[in-house]
Amino acid sequence: MAEVKDPSDGVQIDLISGERMDGLTSMEKIRLILDGVRDGNIVILEEGLSPDEESRLIEVTMTEISPDEFNGIEIETYPKSEAADASLLDRIMGKESTKKLTVIGPANQIETLHKDKNLISALVSRK
Repeated sequence: MAEVKDPSDGVQIDLISGERMDGLTSMEKIRLILDGVRDGNIVILEEGLSPDEESRLIEVTMTEISPDEFNGIEIETYPKSEAADASLLDRIMGKESTKKLTVIGPANQIETLHKDKNLISALVSRK
């Protein structure tokens, strides 16, 4: 991923395709996301994470929070669930599709203003 030359010029947004994420293990995905967010970037995943991966991302984030360096993440996903489109067996087994857009950013830089099934509005500050 390309580095922004001068961080005061703006906020870097990393748009990561589903194809890029397909070849990665769960921990590689989490590292890719957290490394970007720790650098102050907003990370947008085309296809999102599985519920287990999202839980693991939050767990790893909690272990890395430190008052002076890393404040944590803000994560928003839509649609929350595609249960209406899932088969009966998938719904019974609790499986969710990962075909959902996910926005992840530093907790001190991103604030969700509005969210519904079709839109995420976020305010992103430069720190």
